[in-house]
Amino acid sequence: MSFNKLLSEKKPAILKKWFDAILDTYPAETADFLKKQKDRFANPVGSTIHSGMDSLLNSLLNADDPDTISKYLDDIVRIRAVQDFTPSQSLAFVFKLKDAVREEMSGESNAGDFPGELIAFERRVDALALTAFDIYMKCREKIYDLKANELRNMTVKLVERANLIFEARYRDIDLKDLVLEGNKSERGE
Repeated sequence: MSFNKLLSEKKPAILKKWFDAILDTYPAETADFLKKQKDRFANPVGSTIHSGMDSLLNSLLNADDPDTISKYLDDIVRIRAVQDFTPSQSLAFVFKLKDAVREEMSGESNAGDFPGELIAFERRVDALALTAFDIYMKCREKIYDLKANELRNMTVKLVERANLIFEARYRDIDLKDLVLEGNKSERGE
């Protein structure tokens, strides 16, 4: 039996362990909800993560091209990038796949027959992690751009309001009177 065939047979168990590993990064209540709620409309985050992981594992087993793999990875990383995780916490799920595969393979009597294939698979997972990092950084850059634009827009609105208030307050005052008033206050009168 080939390495890929063995992994394909063990795919449901590997996927479950991998999914459980990513859920362990969430608070207990959230993890329970993500695990138990199967409806994709009631639980879009859990559904997206699970289907993305399933597709990623299929793509890795089929040695799909990087663009295909990146598409599935993008769905998961976007979710993790907006959540309250550090970058390493957000992307650690990629490496958890290696743990799940090793754990499932350890029970196989012929697992030692595939050292080269296992190393090749783990290298694909490592490449996946690098791609995940690139996607994560693009997501975070977009978030910072959105925050900066929002702050700029708020500042512009505040300045516009301040100008309107200033104009309304001093509209009827002659500029000469304003200058005289300023001179009086400087002299302490």
